[in-house]
Amino acid sequence: MRECFAVQARTIFLHPSLPAMSDPITLNVGGKLYTTSLATLTSFPDSMLGAMFSGKMPTKRDSQGNCFIDRDGKVFRYILNFLRTSHLDLPEDFQEMGLLRREADFYQVQPLIEALQEKEVELSKAEKNAMLNITLNQRVQTVHFTVREAPQIYSLSSSSMEVFNANIFSTSCLFLKLLGSKLFYCSNGNLSSITSHLQDPNHLTLDWVANVEGLPEEEYTKQNLKRLWVVPANKQINSFQVFVEEVLKIALSDGFCIDSSHPHAVDFMNNKIIRLIRYR
Repeated sequence: MRECFAVQARTIFLHPSLPAMSDPITLNVGGKLYTTSLATLTSFPDSMLGAMFSGKMPTKRDSQGNCFIDRDGKVFRYILNFLRTSHLDLPEDFQEMGLLRREADFYQVQPLIEALQEKEVELSKAEKNAMLNITLNQRVQTVHFTVREAPQIYSLSSSSMEVFNANIFSTSCLFLKLLGSKLFYCSNGNLSSITSHLQDPNHLTLDWVANVEGLPEEEYTKQNLKRLWVVPANKQINSFQVFVEEVLKIALSDGFCIDSSHPHAVDFMNNKIIRLIRYR
């Protein structure tokens, strides 16, 4: 919160020309425009916004004369609606709770901070009972590559590689985020968390290859071949057996257990389908 007190030279004060409480005020929050009233912005006097728009703190304007706040404009709509109604309204599929919490902390709207804490407890309780389903597929693919035998001599070589695919579905978004924090793709010589590939909060698809004997490291990059690692064990996953073992460790530590009724024992032993459930 202290950063907002570092006032630039061009900062201006609203106090000398504050509009009437019901007059519209247009805000530019991170490039998004919102129109509201002074009464709404000062509905919580002890908040950052209450101080800014009561003349106790300086604020800035953009080139159009709108009050400018250099914060996230997208989630400000939820903060503004709370100022209007004193009620936290979020869509069911809202996925930016962490960002909204940070913004509420910046604006220091204490009732909103408390409402967010209650909401997170509610979401945590709702996710206690959960299901995890993993479908695994594997195939063999031939990869062709060049081998440098001498400064000016190259030869064409080929080798078979194992290609893996895992479709993961869980009713617990939090578990998929936990899983994403443990599994990393190795690409271009760097590790990147699979969390960045979580486009659907309940579904994750993984595609990777095992190490190919004799394949030069630069060929993985050229052919867009991603390998999969688990951390903090720093272990490369070169088989479904290793993948299943590591996922089970993570899932069991999070309270899941194997669903004895599904799938069929043969499918589970052959690492084709894994289904786990959690009751709390």
